[in-house]
Amino acid sequence: MKQAIALRYDQDKENAPKVVAKGKGVTAQKIIEIAHEHDLPIREDADLIELLSKVEIDHEIPENLYIAVAEVFKFIYSVTNKK
Repeated sequence: MKQAIALRYDQDKENAPKVVAKGKGVTAQKIIEIAHEHDLPIREDADLIELLSKVEIDHEIPENLYIAVAEVFKFIYSVTNKK
């Protein structure tokens, strides 16, 4: 079953990225559709999804996921800067 998680990070207001949406099936598809509508990059990583799915919505990611999530943000910035 398809899963999706949306992250947000405002370094001026937050100490770490936050999970702002997550879901499976229809909810996951809606998250992906919204990302496409806003021209946001999407990265598929089943292992990271599994770990992030344990984080509650509107909570910061745990410190042990900082490096993995930093890689996602690095990917996003590289894709965004190419456009």
